[in-house]
Amino acid sequence: MFHNFITKFNQIDFNVVRHYSKHNKKYLYNNGVKYGNIYYYPRTADHQDPAVVPVKLFRVQRIKPVKGNPYWEKRLLNELGLDGKQSDFTVVKNIPEINARLWKIKHLVKVTPITFPYGEPKEHDINHTFLKENGECIVTKDIGPVDERIEALESFEKDVKRLDTELLRKDARLKWLNPW
Repeated sequence: MFHNFITKFNQIDFNVVRHYSKHNKKYLYNNGVKYGNIYYYPRTADHQDPAVVPVKLFRVQRIKPVKGNPYWEKRLLNELGLDGKQSDFTVVKNIPEINARLWKIKHLVKVTPITFPYGEPKEHDINHTFLKENGECIVTKDIGPVDERIEALESFEKDVKRLDTELLRKDARLKWLNPW
């Protein structure tokens, strides 16, 4: 009986030993989906991520002052062209090199993805394109001259009863000189 007690005591002693080493998550979580170097563990087994199309451009605006920041952050802001006024912004490509730079100064800038709700601008549409603060790039298509509008403008300019600037100036002068 005493011998059984000692063996049970030894078994208990071995079971109580604590392990302070880092556990291997590969064996703990074995149903993860690997994206690049990252393992993603979905909540349910049949979970499907929505299709994501990455944007091509970012609108980057500085929201914090440059003063008081280290020289490497000032240099990055200068390279991006954000060392001027705080309301200035720049447009950059969504590529890994630029994203790494933006990550280093993420606390100083506001990054907004640029979307094209009416299609991307072509080379001849550049003059009719503007970018909103929310990242929408609006392209207003060039309509071009319409013959009906040109004819209406010519008939309006040649109209005898039209009150042009010169006629209104003469009439106002006459009323000034002879008010009664």
